[in-house]
Amino acid sequence: MVKYVLKNPFVRSPTLDTVLMVEKNIDKYSGEFNRTRLWKSLPKKVMWQTYLIILEYLESINKIAFDKEGKIAYIWNPELAKKLRLRKEIKV
Repeated sequence: MVKYVLKNPFVRSPTLDTVLMVEKNIDKYSGEFNRTRLWKSLPKKVMWQTYLIILEYLESINKIAFDKEGKIAYIWNPELAKKLRLRKEIKV
């Protein structure tokens, strides 16, 4: 995915509610939609630039991935993260 850098200081930052809404929608349609189609399926309107910032953020923290066709997949596994956190070798 192309990295979008905030060059305009007036570009809005996404709120936590918006990030969670997009993340939930990606989880719901994992592997089915590309960026544009997923953006159009959001329950609330989000500016395109804000949406791209959210996608970049979710990809950087390894919650989503893109396949060859550009479809978005939700790859975060909270159960596995919980099991790993409980291991003795890992200190949180």
